[in-house]
Amino acid sequence: MADKRRISDNLEFSTAEIGALAHLYRGEVYRSTVWRTRLDTTTNWSVVTLGVALSITYSQPGASPLPLVLVGILILLFLLLEARRYRYFSVWRARSRWLERNFYVRILQDGDLHTEEDWQKALAEDYSNPRYHVSYLMAIARRVRSNYLWILLIQTIAYCGKIIVHPFPVQSLAGFVRRADIGPIPGELVLAAGAFYIAVWISLALWVTVKDSARIRKRGGVPTMG
Repeated sequence: MADKRRISDNLEFSTAEIGALAHLYRGEVYRSTVWRTRLDTTTNWSVVTLGVALSITYSQPGASPLPLVLVGILILLFLLLEARRYRYFSVWRARSRWLERNFYVRILQDGDLHTEEDWQKALAEDYSNPRYHVSYLMAIARRVRSNYLWILLIQTIAYCGKIIVHPFPVQSLAGFVRRADIGPIPGELVLAAGAFYIAVWISLALWVTVKDSARIRKRGGVPTMG
């Protein structure tokens, strides 16, 4: 009979099965690492494009602040792309973390850690019927909270700073609004759109923070698959 090792009170794996799970875990960690790198790539693109826009806008006092407005479209595109990648990353991360907690920790410790009942069935179900673990909106909100809110805040501050100090320091609020004019579009409309733009991202970051906290409280701090 093959050697067996008890992993939980009601489950045993053979040596061959443990080896197969080790290879499975290594594969999931590799995939999560690859997708994590892809997340970093789109964030880097956003930072670089914002840097280019800052360089153009602040290159001389008479330069237009319009590049800082237009770069927001590119940043939004990168955010949507990154949110899609995050949905894939969350699957591989959840699976590898599930194996770590319910399989490897029980091997390293002497059964002191509580594990989920039928955790292996939950993992098998995730492989049998793969699905995203987070919605697209939640993926966007999490990426905004982690990275993009700060990028967008820098963009907003840089835009306001540009029209305040160039080509010469603004003298009044009315002058600030006039400088925000973009061709036939009045400054009031431009600034209102900008305020709405940043308010949406701040609201998303706050929403997902509350949502994640509620999920943790609902499950009593115990991890779940996804």
